[in-house]
Amino acid sequence: MLSPALEKLLVLQDRDVRRLALEAQLKAAPREIAAVEQRIAAEKAAIEAARTELKELESRKKLLEVDIGSAEEKVAKYKNQQMQVKKNDEYQALGHEIITTQEGIGALEEQELEVMYRIDEAKKKFATAEGVLKQNIAGHEERIRNLKEKEKNTTAELESARAEVATARTPIEEFALKVYDRVALHKQPVCVPIQGGKCGGCHLKVSSEVESASRGKNPDIKLPVCDQCGRIVYWQA
Repeated sequence: MLSPALEKLLVLQDRDVRRLALEAQLKAAPREIAAVEQRIAAEKAAIEAARTELKELESRKKLLEVDIGSAEEKVAKYKNQQMQVKKNDEYQALGHEIITTQEGIGALEEQELEVMYRIDEAKKKFATAEGVLKQNIAGHEERIRNLKEKEKNTTAELESARAEVATARTPIEEFALKVYDRVALHKQPVCVPIQGGKCGGCHLKVSSEVESASRGKNPDIKLPVCDQCGRIVYWQA
């Protein structure tokens, strides 16, 4: 049978475990929110990348249209000059320029067709990506709202848990509290059963004196602790 002191310590330990779990959750909350915010940023960056690709292709098409227009103006100019020259060699030279420029126009028009095809593909890609990514972003934003609500609730629960810990500490003797607090700084759980002659915390064998005290057979030891890890131990039949 557990001593009254150990019963009080086990109650305190139960309250402390809950408090520590809530503190860990609260500490992790900003990291979880930041991670989701990073995913939102990545989704938005993907949308912008698709939009930028489309804009670049559209800009490329406009430049090609300008180049084609300039080349067509040159052809018209050369043809007009042909009508005015009287020498055959000049006429032939202008004819050569017209042919060369028209070939250049053909090449530019092929590039324009390719860019137009790529624009159509980019528009489809952008529309699909934007729809999917915006849906993902909405999901992430909902996740952040839930996390913030959870953080708020956890804060309230933690205040309650700390109050319960304070209440559980009140009836415990000062000596027992000092032992408990010393161990709690580095180890959890603080109070563990002896099982098969071994500490339930470090799993190493305890001395016969400690085991005897945990059974209530050594009144000189008021609060038995493990010889190895210093945890408070109790006998578990």
